[in-house]
This record gives sequence, C-alpha cells and structure tokens, in this order.
Amino acid sequence: MDKAALVADPGGAAAGGSFSSMRAYGRALAQTPRRLARRACAATAAGEEMSCVRARSGARMARALRWWDLVGLGLGGMVGAGVFVTTGRATRLYAGPGVVVSYAIAGLCALLSAFCYTEFAVDMPVAGGAFSYLRVTFGEFAAFLTGANLIMEYVFSNAAVARSFTAYLGTAVGVDAPSKWRIAVPGLPEGFNQVDLVAVGVILLISVCICYSTKESSWVNLVLTIVHVGFILFVIGMGFKHGDKRNLTHPADPVHNPGGFFPHGAAGVFDGAAAVYLSYIGYDAVSTMAEEVERPATDIPAGVSGSVVVVTALYCLMAASMSMLLPYDAIDPEAPFSGAFKGMKGKAWVSNVIGAGASIGILTSLMVAMLGQARYLCVIGRSGVMPAWLARVNPRTATPVNASAFLGVFTAALALFTDLDVLLNLVSIGTLFVFYMVANAVVYRRYVGDTDSDNSGGSKQRAWPALAFLGGFSLLAVSFTAAWQLAPAGVARSVLLAALAAAAVCAVAAFQALVPQARVPELWGVPGMPWVPAASVFLNVFLLGSLDRPSYVRFGVFSAAVVLVYVFYSVHASHDAAAEEGGGGGGGKVQDEECKV
Repeated sequence: MDKAALVADPGGAAAGGSFSSMRAYGRALAQTPRRLARRACAATAAGEEMSCVRARSGARMARALRWWDLVGLGLGGMVGAGVFVTTGRATRLYAGPGVVVSYAIAGLCALLSAFCYTEFAVDMPVAGGAFSYLRVTFGEFAAFLTGANLIMEYVFSNAAVARSFTAYLGTAVGVDAPSKWRIAVPGLPEGFNQVDLVAVGVILLISVCICYSTKESSWVNLVLTIVHVGFILFVIGMGFKHGDKRNLTHPADPVHNPGGFFPHGAAGVFDGAAAVYLSYIGYDAVSTMAEEVERPATDIPAGVSGSVVVVTALYCLMAASMSMLLPYDAIDPEAPFSGAFKGMKGKAWVSNVIGAGASIGILTSLMVAMLGQARYLCVIGRSGVMPAWLARVNPRTATPVNASAFLGVFTAALALFTDLDVLLNLVSIGTLFVFYMVANAVVYRRYVGDTDSDNSGGSKQRAWPALAFLGGFSLLAVSFTAAWQLAPAGVARSVLLAALAAAAVCAVAAFQALVPQARVPELWGVPGMPWVPAASVFLNVFLLGSLDRPSYVRFGVFSAAVVLVYVFYSVHASHDAAAEEGGGGGGGKVQDEECKV
C-alpha cells in the first residue's frame, strides 16, 4: 500500500473521512482522479484478503461444510424448474435428438469453468467468490464492476423465480395460481399490478433459514434436492418406459423436417449446447461457500466438479427420455414433458408431478442463489467499497446476517409487485461475463504471480505478455463468434471458422511454449494450463455472442450505474478504509485455525 500517497491526499481519513461532512466530501471529489488512478487497479494481496480484510466482518463464519454439502448445493443451484423448458427448446429449435450430445458438450464447458473457480477457491478459501478472485488479480474496479452486476442480476432473477413458484405450485395442485393466488391492484401499471404474497413468503422464509445457520440451510437444501432429483428420475423413467426408439431418428413430419439423430448437423448440436449451457449456471455460487468449508483442498474440488458431473448425467438422461417420448418436431418447446404426457391416455397426472418437482427445484435454486448473493455482498462490504455494516458476521449464527436480510427484503419487495420478464432458462449476461473474467484471471495469476510475493517490479514485466495473450485470444474468440453468428452458410464460412480456430490453438501453444509460469498452486491447480482456461474463455465469449440485444442493453445500464456508484462513493470509501488500515495486512497466506487442508 502506498503510504506516501495517502499522506499526500488532503481528503483522506486523517481529515475525518471522505463522508464526515459536505466539505470533506467536496474535498474528496476534488481528489477523484488521483484516487481512481491509485485505487481502481489496486490488487489486494491474497494474504491480506484472508487476514485483515476478513477480520472486518468481526466474527468468523463457521467451517462446517463438507464435500457432500457442496455437491448438494451445486445440484440445488443448477437443477431448477427451467431445465424442463430449456431441454424442449433446444431439442425443437436446434439439435433434435442430438440434444443429448449438446448437454454433454455444455457439461464439459461448465467443468472447464468450474476448474478455474476451484483453483481460486482452494488457494484462497474466502466467501467472496469471483469478486475476491478478480480483486487479487485485476484490481478493485474490475472486481466491483463484475460483482455488483452479478448481485443485481441475482436479485432480479431470484424475484422472477420466486414469482414463478406460485405458478408451478398451482400446477402441482391443479389450481390456476396466477389468477387465484395473486391479488390484482387496480390503478397500477401493467406488469406491476399483481401482488404475489406467496413469492414474498417464500423469499422471507428462505432468508430466515440462511440467516439462522449455513449448515442447517445446507441440510434443508440437501433434503429438498434429493426429493427434486427423485422427481426428475421418475420423469426420466416414465419417458424411457413409454417412449419409442423410432422417435430418435424419425420426425413426425419427414416431408418438411430432416430426420436422423442429428437432423441439423454439427451446427445444430453446438447451437443447442449454447442454449442448454444456461442450465448449468449455479455452481459458481458454491465457490462463495469456501470460507465455510472444513477441508478446502479436498472438499471444494470434489464438491464443485462432482456436482457438475452429476448434473450432466441427469441432463443427458432427461434429454434422451424426452426425445424418445415424441419426435423432435412434435415437442412443445414451452412444456415438453407436460405436453407429451397430457397427450397420452391416462397419463395427464404426470404433469402434476412435474409441477410438484419444479416447485421443489425452485426452492433449492432460490436457497443456493440467496446464500451466494449474501456472501458476495458481505465481502464487497469487507473490501470497503460498500458500507461496512454489510460485512458483519453475526457471532451467534456465524452467518452474514446483515447482507442476507438486506438482500432478502430487497428481493421480496421486487417480487411483491413486479412481474419481471426474466425466464428461468435464461442466464444473465453478467454471469457469463464473470465466468469469462475468472478464466482470464486464473491465467494471469499463474503467469504473472501474486502481488504479495513479488514487490520488485518483476510481476509488472511479466504482466505484458500475459495481457497481450489474453487480449489477442479474446479478439480471436470474438471474431470466431461473429463469423458463426453473421457469416452466410457456405464453404467460405467454414474456411473462415477453421482458420480462426487454428489461430486460437496456435496462440495458446505459442504462449505455453514462450512464457513460463510465475507460480505453481500449493494445493490444487487447473490441469492443462493454459489450455483449460483458454477453452473456457473461448466458450464463454461464444455464449455471450448468442445472447440477445436486450441482455446487452441491461448489462450496459447496470454497468453505467455501477461506474457512477464507484466514482462518487466506492473509490472514496475504499480510500478511507485503506488509510485506516495504515498499510498493514499484507504478507503471506494465512489459514484460520478451523481450516483443515
């Protein structure tokens, strides 16, 4: 930390803090350019993140989770109600029966991203997830931009998911829930005139649960997840029992639709993989639990990777059973399983079972998401860029009660009135952007080193080759994605795509051969460095290219709001927190006494 610079800044904490008075805030605003230059790219040392930064929460979070808890949380976060819709759309619109292969490809892609998260989580078992990983790698602003976007999208999507719980619960009991269980309020604009007390009750109940205890929340999630997986296995079994193998290769209308297991070829399979990859979102929330894992070096790799593998197997079986129930061109993309069983004599009751299973899936995905978002906000509060009140950990429950309660009330308020048009099977652009950033960060940290292990300027000299590679490789990925999306079909398009893919492979090979790694992980590292994170970067860019224009507009609006908050509040709060610390807290990695390697 630059103590001289802090002394030279007349608007710092020595004068009472940037927010002690309007005059102090005015002086702080006058110092904004200098503070931005010093704080925006300031990377925290890993040892500091695990010691003095964590100490700002007061009490410690209890290390009570094991690998089976993490597998349950991963399953609960990923396998939500939207998977039924996602499978139907990908089958009908893109891959046909080949959606089974699409799910396998998407599962592999998710595993690559999970490896990147795991290296950070094992090496630095703190609650901040991607925010902490980016803060120790690319600095404060990059971490705040991605973390704030991620929290906002958590809140909006959780509110939408909670409102959908009302509809799925109604399906389970045979009631038109939206019209009977929601209260219409005359005079309010369309989209804000349906009060959903069921959604509010669900959010508040989950908030109380996660505030009370992380271990007990994990057990509740594990029980609900087992029940939910049981429902899914029942639906899969019904599909295999009543399905027909002919449907895997014969469409209902062979005159207008191609046949075969891959009716739309390789392009259809990869487009389907891009669509179904969104069903794997949720494992990232598991990494935010790292501070509460008893044995991070063994439990985190097993928990995160294990959950992705189990979910991939479930998804592939589900896709195969659905493809056997109906020809791909006869599947209802909005209700594939319910539509298939409603058309069978005496099997309409299965749709009620699907509604019950989906309701439980919503509960588990909400619980995992709310656990994750609270820990993101807690660590953002620790970093000084948001009020420190949010960082407090309750000494009795050993949970971030303030962050959990604040986000619970905020989410409940949105879910009460707002009919958010955020479908369960759609992922936020912010989440994919975070995956992209974490994959870049793991490469950068391996080849540049830690800020606390090299203060001689050597890390700055190593930074340029790594940044040049990451920038150039990302440009190749963007070019490939643009060609895939925009170039007309034909030989020229195939040649262009092959050339860009070959160039990307050559870039990774050249970087591996010419640039030595600056650090080797002590406990667990991403295998196949830099190929695995490079593949994750490439695939996340490809998936970002498949999102629609409104997603980018929403991301742009959120990002602009985040930048304004950072410039007018966060950079000054961070400056004050750093001044109060007085430059201490760096140094080597610190493990707490409850952490067992």
